[in-house]
Amino acid sequence: MIVRKKENWFRMLFIWEGSVLPRVLPRLILIFILSVLVVYFHGTLLDYKVPLNPAPFTLFGFVLALFLGFRNNASYDRFWEGRKLWGALLNVSRALTRQVITLTNGYLSKEEILVFLNLNIAFIYALKHQLRGSDAGADLEIHLSELHVKRAKEAKYKPAVIMQLMGEWLQDIRAKQYIDSIQQARIDENLDKLSDILGGCERIASTPIPYSYSVLLHRTVYIYCFLLPFGLVDSLSWFTPFIVSFIAYTFVAFEAIADEIEEPFGSEANDLALNAMSKMIEETSLEMAGHKAHINHEDHPNLKIID
Repeated sequence: MIVRKKENWFRMLFIWEGSVLPRVLPRLILIFILSVLVVYFHGTLLDYKVPLNPAPFTLFGFVLALFLGFRNNASYDRFWEGRKLWGALLNVSRALTRQVITLTNGYLSKEEILVFLNLNIAFIYALKHQLRGSDAGADLEIHLSELHVKRAKEAKYKPAVIMQLMGEWLQDIRAKQYIDSIQQARIDENLDKLSDILGGCERIASTPIPYSYSVLLHRTVYIYCFLLPFGLVDSLSWFTPFIVSFIAYTFVAFEAIADEIEEPFGSEANDLALNAMSKMIEETSLEMAGHKAHINHEDHPNLKIID
């Protein structure tokens, strides 16, 4: 994810990185060339003059803009829900760290507490990799013991298994009477919250916006853009390619943005910065327990990185 400071209004006209223009530029070039051909042939197609004028495009363009707005709102709702879930993940991780440190009443050493913290951190990284469909092996090996790594690697749903290991650790210290049943229940409440966050992220990742709706909107946008030059050629002449390309940029870019943020856990420029957030949770958890996190701060100063 790219997070930028507010740029000067003039500089924003030329920003390339982080915009969807590189993605849609080939399509805009195609539409521009089509518009040039339409103007060159005076709006005729195989010796047939296409009888279109701007009036229907004005009305239809307004309706299309409403549908695109709805599509973008639906995609942004998914993006924002994903961000809220990862924000909750940070809060729950801090609460678990605080509870494990303070409620064990000094019975556990820093190393024993670190076992639980590493399980929590491994859960974060395993969730990130599950959402992105990437391999979590390297991150798990850093934070887990050989036995725990073996159990996690054998599992299909690694975050759920790691959460089970956290529950077993909690049950073990309860059996040793380091905490009482009330304290165990308080910590277990936060483990339940982790489960809710996991389920919420899986729901977003496994339930895309209905494909037929996306196809319908995609077809409508491009049919509109391909027919628009025939409606404007008689009134705009050689200005037609430029006006059509600008209108097409608006509609095509809106669709591209909606497609990109519909899946907020990916690694594109406008997706959530899961790498940075995972490292931040690791750092704050270890810092609360008096340990140093081996994180390169240059990789994510104030989360302003390309994730």
